[in-house]
Amino acid sequence: MKLSDAIADMILNMFDDDTSSVQIQRNDLAQQLGCVPSQINYVITSRFTPEQGYRIESRRGGGGYILITRAASRDDALASLISSVGNSIDEKTARSHIYNLHIQNVISEKAAKLMMSVISDSNYKGLPNDLKDAVRASQLKQMLLVIAE
Repeated sequence: MKLSDAIADMILNMFDDDTSSVQIQRNDLAQQLGCVPSQINYVITSRFTPEQGYRIESRRGGGGYILITRAASRDDALASLISSVGNSIDEKTARSHIYNLHIQNVISEKAAKLMMSVISDSNYKGLPNDLKDAVRASQLKQMLLVIAE
């Protein structure tokens, strides 16, 4: 298991059914895992994003902390993602969002595979990159809206 996966798993395990927020001390967590604090920052900024249904607050200094709050509901997480997609999205970013939805049990493995096939670059052969990314964004939003229903 990669260190970034271990960090993300440790943070996710801090959440339970009754808790929508966790407060962590970056240095303490880094010490527990035997890594540098910047690795904790990397995981938080890449895996606990608003698009994935999380809000991050941090307080710096001696008593500083990082507060991670997850969306109150599946619908809130989907609404955040839909609004963050914008008018254009590349394949790598779209795949990342779909993967995260699956990992968070918002969509099934079958739905994730179907969505991955729809947003694949191979479907847009011959289109200029900007048009390709615009069509992909539109299709991804439509799929997310169907899931949110």
